[in-house]
Amino acid sequence: MITLGFSYVGLIFLAMLMVPNIFWAKHQPEGYEESSKRENKILLAFERAGEVLASCLLLIFADTNIRPGSWWIGWLIASFLIMLLYEIYWIRYFRSSKTLADMYSSLLGFPVAGASLPVIALLLLGIYASNIFIIATSLILGIGHIGIHLQHRKDAGIKSGRSKAIKIILAIVQVSVAIPVILIIAVSVFFVARRNIIYLTNFINPNTGIDEQTYIDINGHKQFISIRGRNRDNPVILFLHGGPLSPDHEVTYTYANDLIDDYTFVCWDQRGCGRTYFANDDRENNTVSFGTALKDTDALTDYLRTRFGQDKIIIMGHSYGSILGATYVHDHPEKVSAYIGVGQFVNNILSVTSEYEDALAKAKAAGDDTTYMDKAYETFMEDPLMLDAEISAYCAQYHPSQESSAVLLSALESPYLATDDLRWFMSLTGMEDLERLGGDILNTCLTVDLTKSVTSYEVPVYFISGGDDWTCSYVIMTEYAGQVGAEYKIIEGANHNVQGDKPHEFAQAVKDFLAKSI
Repeated sequence: MITLGFSYVGLIFLAMLMVPNIFWAKHQPEGYEESSKRENKILLAFERAGEVLASCLLLIFADTNIRPGSWWIGWLIASFLIMLLYEIYWIRYFRSSKTLADMYSSLLGFPVAGASLPVIALLLLGIYASNIFIIATSLILGIGHIGIHLQHRKDAGIKSGRSKAIKIILAIVQVSVAIPVILIIAVSVFFVARRNIIYLTNFINPNTGIDEQTYIDINGHKQFISIRGRNRDNPVILFLHGGPLSPDHEVTYTYANDLIDDYTFVCWDQRGCGRTYFANDDRENNTVSFGTALKDTDALTDYLRTRFGQDKIIIMGHSYGSILGATYVHDHPEKVSAYIGVGQFVNNILSVTSEYEDALAKAKAAGDDTTYMDKAYETFMEDPLMLDAEISAYCAQYHPSQESSAVLLSALESPYLATDDLRWFMSLTGMEDLERLGGDILNTCLTVDLTKSVTSYEVPVYFISGGDDWTCSYVIMTEYAGQVGAEYKIIEGANHNVQGDKPHEFAQAVKDFLAKSI
């Protein structure tokens, strides 16, 4: 998105646009010159500005080039289909009597097709490139180019020869098709604009900082990382996502934008999920395990220490990532300057019990029947290695979150969202997929007990949880923090995704802690 570089697609587009016009210059319809003398100067200025901008922008933004597998590829196809209609329009004109009526005729419902088709195609190409500058150029060109030719058609007194009934039927058909198409285009343009605004308002100077999305080899496995920061000399934060198997680098900008002035923020799609999953042939995740995750974390930590010339980095883990982070920091304090646990996971049985006891107290205070909740808890305790979805469902009505993280909206607005992110999201259709692809890691989540396996840390530790977090009970987190002597912060009104629910408050808490700890 907004990538400077030569565009061969833009060159093809311009060729398809200009070649017919070169021939048209020698085959103008009679009366056109006279009509052009009466062109509105404001519309003419818009047309000229649009032509100049389009000629330049289509060549300098590489985002318009073909990206195989892109979820936006449909817009590129639509753009070139429209341009093919544009070529058909000109073939029809050159084979006609070449009158003003021929020039300003419609084609498949597109009015003044010679003017409207290239403008529409340019707009669709801008959506494909996710480039607001090209989209804005199409609007500027459209105001001038279409406006002028509608004026010419009016001056020429050209009217359709169709009957009134036919006109009404065609109008109904056109409106029926146009409304949903316009709505889809409008929504797409909105999200393109939001992505561009978010990207540009947080633009990182490549001469001093880094904004990189790439794949590196980690223990023989091609793995995706995203690195952002305004100064390469800043301390490095490695973020370990939760899930398990739930990478979320595309939405980390919501809080990382507040951190990149002072830190280099690194996201990683761990082995067996997200973009990393699609970059490798291990479709059944045969190499995915908690032990392998620890080895990968160590290899990536060494890579970052070497690349940025730092003896130690900061580890930040969320949910399952906090199990991975806490265990790794405990094992390798010599490579870590500080650890931040977000929605810190401690022990599944303790967390579910905390959730149940709090909901039970609230239910009894309200005089509610707790029979089914009690039964669900008893069932869970009989086999605590089962997932606790049923008990959580009963407790949820007593633990409403005050804040919605709107993860989907944040993802759609993200400048970093890619096709493989969506593919991974849609590939996990249920618990069956999660158990198949992450069975060992899932088992670790159900059986780990940090109160016994990680009883102390040799680095500064900070826990941040939402005041509505019962997924990884904030109550159990505070007890664990007391056990290991860690600082912690409860952010009220936030759920388990505290960094997404309260991004600015979360980022400030991180900065305050690190400012005094490293």
